[in-house]
Amino acid sequence: MATHFVGRAGALRQDSLDGGSRFVGFSADEALIGAWARLELTAQLPTQFYAFAASLSETLLADTPLTLLMASTASGASALLPLCRGKGYFARWRAVGPRELFEPVDALCADDEGVVLLAEALSRQSRPLLLDRIPASSGLIPALRSAMKGKGWLSVRPGVSTPTITLDESWTAPESQFNSGRRSDFRRAARRAGELGTVTYEMLSPGVEAFDALFDEAIAVEVRSWKKEAGTAIAVDGAKEAFFRNFFRSASRQGIFRVAFLRIDGQAVAMQMGLECLDRYWLFKIGYDEAFGKCSPGTLLMLHTLGWAAGRRLQSYELLGDVEPWIAALWTREHRECLRVRTYPFGLRGAVGFSADLATWMTARMKPRADAA
Repeated sequence: MATHFVGRAGALRQDSLDGGSRFVGFSADEALIGAWARLELTAQLPTQFYAFAASLSETLLADTPLTLLMASTASGASALLPLCRGKGYFARWRAVGPRELFEPVDALCADDEGVVLLAEALSRQSRPLLLDRIPASSGLIPALRSAMKGKGWLSVRPGVSTPTITLDESWTAPESQFNSGRRSDFRRAARRAGELGTVTYEMLSPGVEAFDALFDEAIAVEVRSWKKEAGTAIAVDGAKEAFFRNFFRSASRQGIFRVAFLRIDGQAVAMQMGLECLDRYWLFKIGYDEAFGKCSPGTLLMLHTLGWAAGRRLQSYELLGDVEPWIAALWTREHRECLRVRTYPFGLRGAVGFSADLATWMTARMKPRADAA
């Protein structure tokens, strides 16, 4: 059967939906946390972890209705998908994470039966559903195609992919992966850094007791970059800083948080924060001190951590975010395809959602013609 959980962290209430399903507090139910932990063994993304959704529920989504849709079989929980929505009758369900942090997300599914049950439960919802950055390989997509037949429309369109670098032993000497011009750039940057003082690299896996001091040092580096003026630095957004502090602290507790620094005479001038899990290195945040920009400290640190990840025999180096021009030009054009999946159930809510999206798509298609004219 399909079970439906909903609530915010620390908020317990009982209700019913779809014939006897139950609501529980999002992060206050030990049975739920245990079931989620077991399903995490099948995860393909760190955004599928309980800590990711729980941290969002306490920070960036603290005032947003959250729902956890969980499918159960005779052997226990077999699939789940955390969702949220805005207020109002026509608000849609959407996956947690893509809008808040622009990261890909997916349902956790232990087996085919679970993903089918999850898709069937989603197809019965009267509200439309948005999955804006779901991996193209997700088993939920074909299951939704089948489940939505006779119940509504399904739209599957290209989404924003994520850049990745597939690693092998050759990447332990990362400079060798680039042409002579790029290798010359790396040597020049390293020489300039050395002229400024003693250059050292650190890749740390702090325990909880050391976490806050290192996290604070890392975000202080980011504030000294262009990200402060752009408003994208963690420290200029209190809710976002609280999210990353909570999420990374939880990862630190599990031993998978990594923070890297490039230091010149002991001063941190570039940083990275990420996770080492699922046999990959997941790069969530980067930053460098613009006062040291002439020696390209962010580039040097990325080169170092690429070699480190290859030395750990990890499968890949995941840059997350978007395939930005600087990534494609300097590091990789390899990417993981993501899709935008939307459901429009038959009924007023689905019709309104479809009409709104159709208007948006038509406007986007007409704009290039208007610009050309």
